[in-house]
Amino acid sequence: MQLEWLKTGIGPLKDLLTFLNKEGKTNDVLKRQIIRELRNNLNIFHNAFLNNVDADIMIDMLGNEFIKKGVEANYKFNKLKPGRIEPYHVHDERNKKYIGWNAEKLVDKIDEKIEELKNIKKMNKNTVSNIKNNVSLMLSNLYYRMKLLADFIKGPK
Repeated sequence: MQLEWLKTGIGPLKDLLTFLNKEGKTNDVLKRQIIRELRNNLNIFHNAFLNNVDADIMIDMLGNEFIKKGVEANYKFNKLKPGRIEPYHVHDERNKKYIGWNAEKLVDKIDEKIEELKNIKKMNKNTVSNIKNNVSLMLSNLYYRMKLLADFIKGPK
């Protein structure tokens, strides 16, 4: 699968991953697990880009287990970062539509997209090849939402 769309967003990713490693060192266990999951998912995109990994494998590897655990535990996802996404958090033009959103709403959309991709794959004999959905666009949207969440968490306090 071609991940050309990822070329423009891959540069600043290393800094975000380093930041998420540091941010993940907290006493709030669920927050640590969610940040770790976000970091791991961003790493999946990074490595898939470098190694031209198939979309089916990427989808299998993407995780939302700790988001689900957070929902079950009634976790306040705004603990990841209080406040709302401001224009200075947005480094990619396509994410301007999320200005005004909070961490909870963005995490919900990330979770929704991961679930949708996994379900589409299951409905099509465990593959996304030869389906009518634009999986590349869906993965792209997911990546840029996750990157925005990391940028938001990293942004000014």
